[in-house]
Amino acid sequence: MVDTTVKPSVNASVRRRLLPLQVAVALQGFMLWVPVEKLFMNEIGFDAATVGVMAAAYAALVPLVEVPSGILADRWSRRGVLIVASTALMLTALVGGLSHSVPLYIVSALLLAFYFAMYSGTMEATVYDTLLEETGDSDGFEARIGRVRFVESATLVASSLAGGVLAGLATPRLTYFLTVPFALASIVALLRFDEPRLHKAEEPTSLRSHVAVTYRTITRRRELLPAITLTVLTALMLQVIFEFGPLWLVASGTAPGLYGPFWAGLVSTLGLGGLLAGRVRFDRPTTVVATIAALTLASWVLTASRNILVVTVAQFAVALAVVTMSIYVSRVLHDAVPSTIRSGVVSGVGALSWISFLPFSLVFGHVSKQQGVGTAAWMITGVAVVAAAVLVKVVAGERCGETAIDEHPCGETAEPERLPAVSPLAA
Repeated sequence: MVDTTVKPSVNASVRRRLLPLQVAVALQGFMLWVPVEKLFMNEIGFDAATVGVMAAAYAALVPLVEVPSGILADRWSRRGVLIVASTALMLTALVGGLSHSVPLYIVSALLLAFYFAMYSGTMEATVYDTLLEETGDSDGFEARIGRVRFVESATLVASSLAGGVLAGLATPRLTYFLTVPFALASIVALLRFDEPRLHKAEEPTSLRSHVAVTYRTITRRRELLPAITLTVLTALMLQVIFEFGPLWLVASGTAPGLYGPFWAGLVSTLGLGGLLAGRVRFDRPTTVVATIAALTLASWVLTASRNILVVTVAQFAVALAVVTMSIYVSRVLHDAVPSTIRSGVVSGVGALSWISFLPFSLVFGHVSKQQGVGTAAWMITGVAVVAAAVLVKVVAGERCGETAIDEHPCGETAEPERLPAVSPLAA
């Protein structure tokens, strides 16, 4: 068993170094327009068809940008890419507030897609590499990235509540303009962040070679397949719950006043799951069994119950289990790749998640419309069962050292270890 004890002085050093990053994350989370976006879109002329066009454009752009953004972060600067993301968020709010027509607002939505694509894989890689530089290993990554997720969740909930109040006191358009200073302040916070340098440990290679190594790592490293599969499945389930979760409220005729608390509770699971991930140990069989039981039972409840309170609790349970699993498998994936291609690989897996969500969401929406959301929920249950099986494979693989680079097969080493701070490819 690897000793996960971290010296207090090292722990304090990690906290101090990550503080500007966490402040930036908090400021980026103040998207005051989010709770009133659909109302504002209706005011400027959106209908069901144009909403569909915007959603399709958004979903198509994210995977197209995500992989190049990850490679850019590996070759240039993690912090630089995050600053570009904050700039895109600032422009999203500014262009959205200036919109008086559908086409201009779609530009705002595409800028938001650009922000998410630049942010997702790069943020994880930044936290991971910072921890490696400070401590020499990845122990504690789940706790560190979990705190980042908690900050994201807390600010999203707070800004949602504040945005609704501001829109009621003034206009929905004002919430867009008031978001701009927060995004600008996040850039200032990022400029104070001392970014890790592990991804620059080697002599630079050609762009073509870098892209080829990143692609081969994602598609041809058989030992990474379970971790990549579980990452895609957990992202898929989380996206489906957040995208289609309110349909249960619609089907049950829930009062409009309860939609706000429901959404706030669902968003809070991102933070609670992040905190939980730092405390659970998937190397313990009881943890794996409890997680699988909670996930599969809660997903089954979505198919069987029509009680909105029971369904809400089940959705929250699914989200909590999925967030916890996703943070665990994120650490496994980071452990298995060198810093020089880490952001590109993680972003590439994120792109696969978006690509898988597109057809799944279309089928889920069609089944919900024709057969009801309870019937469509069997699709979530099916994904949950597959994810549970893959989780067992990932845990077993990590225990045997199958997810570490150049590790010996099970039975040839007495005590498998995680990948060291700099992998053989970056040493």
